[in-house]
Amino acid sequence: MAEDMTFLPRAQLCTLEELVHISQSFVALGIRKIRITGGEPLIRKNIQSLFQALGEIEDLEELAITTNGAHLIEHAQSLQAAGVKRINVSLDSLDSAQFTQLTRTGNLDNVLSGIDHVNKLGFAKIKLNAVVLKNRNVDQVIPLVRFAIDNGLDLSFIEEMPLGNISEHNRSEEFISSEALRELIQSQLSLLPSSESTGGPSRYWQVPHSNTKIGFISPHSENFCDACNRVRVSAEGKLLLCLGNEHAVDLKQIIRANPGQPEQVQQAIIKAMEIKPERHYFDNDDVQIVRFMNTTGG
Repeated sequence: MAEDMTFLPRAQLCTLEELVHISQSFVALGIRKIRITGGEPLIRKNIQSLFQALGEIEDLEELAITTNGAHLIEHAQSLQAAGVKRINVSLDSLDSAQFTQLTRTGNLDNVLSGIDHVNKLGFAKIKLNAVVLKNRNVDQVIPLVRFAIDNGLDLSFIEEMPLGNISEHNRSEEFISSEALRELIQSQLSLLPSSESTGGPSRYWQVPHSNTKIGFISPHSENFCDACNRVRVSAEGKLLLCLGNEHAVDLKQIIRANPGQPEQVQQAIIKAMEIKPERHYFDNDDVQIVRFMNTTGG
């Protein structure tokens, strides 16, 4: 599932201060939730100053993070102090050898210790995210569900998105739908449809007699574009209006060309919404989006 990592030159990245300014512009326009994602956001130098600054933005109601969990223990308390309420942890396997193979460098014990640590600190919500491939880690679906139940966590299964050209597996052969995963889970555990929504693409099912909800994010089989209200800003400052399209606006260029003029960034954001695509069209055999998820960020 992993692909070779290439880090961008620092000059191509937004500074942390620029990311704060962009965030302030979004909040001024009515955005109330910001999630920092990656790649892995916690490896960026001085990342805590970004969370602290975002947590101080007036009218921002929710600050969240998606992480691979490897650095949670060292950052958890400062994240909580900055106002982070929700943590999503990417976790595709509970088998140590398989986990290392899938992530190439990951240490499962380290990630599980991080999850346990933030769980004990009492964040408002901790959710696991898992991408399942038919011939790689489908054997981990039930163990992941039971782990979530035992630890009072939510869990979302995400259909693999065809972003970036890869050589390590055939996407068509590895694809497994959300429906197939639900049937697999329901062969051993009860699931009840839930009306709960976090405002995102997950469609949730409740595990009876537990606090755990199982979500399914289905960009292929159950297109959710009609309800999507999300946009992403990459580490380069590109405003990406859809993961499945290349529509983008360079906010970094605008902010650097117009220092001290947040209204210019706000106007660019408003205008960008006019070209937000109606939907995406994913095809496992035809990669139309060459960027990987870890270069998209959020």
